[in-house]
Amino acid sequence: MVRVGGLTSKYYKETRGVKVSGGQRVKIGTMLTRQGDKWQAGENVIGLMHLTAACDGEIYFTKKKGKYKKMLTIINVKALDN
Repeated sequence: MVRVGGLTSKYYKETRGVKVSGGQRVKIGTMLTRQGDKWQAGENVIGLMHLTAACDGEIYFTKKKGKYKKMLTIINVKALDN
């Protein structure tokens, strides 16, 4: 058996997806998702494939219809009032 460097798809699948849940508090720069087209950036969220929080706050989700009647989940961060 020959070993090849790098990650295989067998183990890489574990790192994909949503990293936070609704109502959870996050700090600026927190990674919210990894490699997914099911989620889109909403309020106070930046990125395309890897979404990150643009400010400190609380996570909430909304849904909308995208192209071809496909449902998209929009990830938003409600900014905390200091």
